[in-house]
Amino acid sequence: MRRLRHRASGLSQITRGMGTLDAEIYDSIARSPSPLLDKTMPVLTHAADHSKLWMAIAAGLAVSGRPSLQRGAARGIVSLAATSLVTNQAAKRIRRRPRPSTGLIPVPRRGRRQPTSNSLPSGHSASAAAFAVGVAAESPPAGLVLGALAGLVGLSRVATGAHYPGDVVAGLGIGAAIATVGTRVVPPITRPSLSLADPTTVDAEPRPDGAGLVVVVNPTSGDGRGRQVLDAIRDALPAAEVVVLDENDDIASVFADVAARASIIGVAGGDGTVACAAGAAIHADLPLAVFPAGTFNHFARDIGCGTVEATVDAVASGSVIKVDAVWLNDSRLILNTASIGAYPHFVRIRERLRHRISRPLATATAIFRVIRKEANVRIEVEGQVLDVSLFLIGNSIYQPTGFLPTRRLRLDDGLLDVRILETGHRWATLRLLGSLAGGRLERSRLYHEMQVPEFRFTTVDGPVAVSHDGEVEDSFTDAHFRVDYRRLKVYSPARSPRF
Repeated sequence: MRRLRHRASGLSQITRGMGTLDAEIYDSIARSPSPLLDKTMPVLTHAADHSKLWMAIAAGLAVSGRPSLQRGAARGIVSLAATSLVTNQAAKRIRRRPRPSTGLIPVPRRGRRQPTSNSLPSGHSASAAAFAVGVAAESPPAGLVLGALAGLVGLSRVATGAHYPGDVVAGLGIGAAIATVGTRVVPPITRPSLSLADPTTVDAEPRPDGAGLVVVVNPTSGDGRGRQVLDAIRDALPAAEVVVLDENDDIASVFADVAARASIIGVAGGDGTVACAAGAAIHADLPLAVFPAGTFNHFARDIGCGTVEATVDAVASGSVIKVDAVWLNDSRLILNTASIGAYPHFVRIRERLRHRISRPLATATAIFRVIRKEANVRIEVEGQVLDVSLFLIGNSIYQPTGFLPTRRLRLDDGLLDVRILETGHRWATLRLLGSLAGGRLERSRLYHEMQVPEFRFTTVDGPVAVSHDGEVEDSFTDAHFRVDYRRLKVYSPARSPRF
C-alpha cells in the first residue's frame, strides 16, 4: 500500500511539475513584447475559427487540377471532421482545465472573444494537425507547408491567451494520430519504388480540326453519355468522321473497317468498347484517341483523357505516347483488369454499398458477402494449389495496395499487378475481417500481391470464366497473361496531371 501511495505521489508531483512548466512558458510568451505577434496572431487564430482556414485551403487544392492535391484535400477534410468530433465530444471531457488568464496578454494581441470551454486539448490545434497530416499523406510537399502553418496556428492559440502550450501539444498529437490512423484504414496512393524508363513519345502530326480521325461512338454507353460526347466531338473536331454504333453492329468488324481507312482510330464508349478499339489500333499500327463516354472510364482517365476536352487537345497538338497492353492466351486484349471467381460480384456489391456507407466499410461488407457465398475457385500457380475467393490481375501497377485499387501512376511499366485472396484455410473469414479492420490486409498470409511481367494459372476443377475490362468472356482451363510492353499508341495530353 505504501508503495502504491508513493507511486501515486510521484505521479502527482510530475503532473504538477509539468503544469508549472506549462504556465511558465505561457507567461514568457504572454510577457514578450512583439509587434509582429500583435499583428499576425489574432488574424491567424480568427481565420482558423470553425476551420475556415482549412476549408478555404481545401477548396484551393480541390481546383488545383493535380490529383494528389485533390486527394489530399479530401483526406484532410475527412481527418479534420473526425478529429473535431473526437476532440469536442471525448477528449475535452476527460480532464477539466480552466483557460489561462489573459491579464498578461497585450490588448492588441488578445482574441476577439475568449472561449469558455475546457482548455485541454486545443481544438484548433487538433484540427490543424489533422488537416496537415491528411494532406501530407497524399502530397508530402504540400503537407510540409501546411504542417508549418498548423504549428503557427497552435502558436497563435497561446499568443492570444486561448490555451496553455500543453493544450496545443495535446491537440496537435490528437489530430496527427487520427489522421495517421486514417492512412491505415484507407492507404494513400503513392509512387512505387521502381526505376522506370521515361515515357515513350511518338511523333504525330497536329490535327486541330481532327482530319484523318474516325471516331466510333457507342451512344448507349454511360447511361446515354455517349450521345453527349458525340455532339462535343462534332463541335470540337469538325473534320473528323463519326461512326455511330447500332445495337446490331458487330463491333470488331466496325473497327476493322475503320482501321482500313483512318489515320487515327477514335473511340467513345465503355472500357469494353475501348479494348476492342485498342486491338484494332495495335493490329493496324495506328494511334488511338479515347473519348470518355463510359460509366467509369478507367483507361481514359489513367492516360490523362478524363474529359473530352483533354482528348481533343491531345489530338490537336499531336501528343502521342506508348502504353502497355496485356494479352490473355495471346488472343484476348486487356487494357485494365481481368478477374476470376467472385471478383465481379464483389465489385458490384461494393459499388452499390459505397453510395450509402464509407468505401472501406463497403469493401469489408462486400468481401464478407462474397466469402460467405463460398464462390471459390481452385487454381494451380507454379505447382501450388490455391483456394481463391478474389483474384485480380491488372495492366500496370495499381494504387493503393489491397482490394481498393483505383488509379495507375503509369501504364508503361511492363508489369502485371496480381492480387489474390485465399479462403481455403481455417478461420479464414475471421482472419481476413480482422486484417481489414486493422488496415493490415497487405500483411495477411491469406493475401498475395505481386508485380510480374507474365503470370499463368491452371484451374483444378474445370474451365473458369475470366472477365476483363467489364466484360465476361470465355472460360479457360489454362490462362497465360503477358505484357505487350509499350505496344499501344494513344493520344495523351502533354501536360496532363500526374501523381
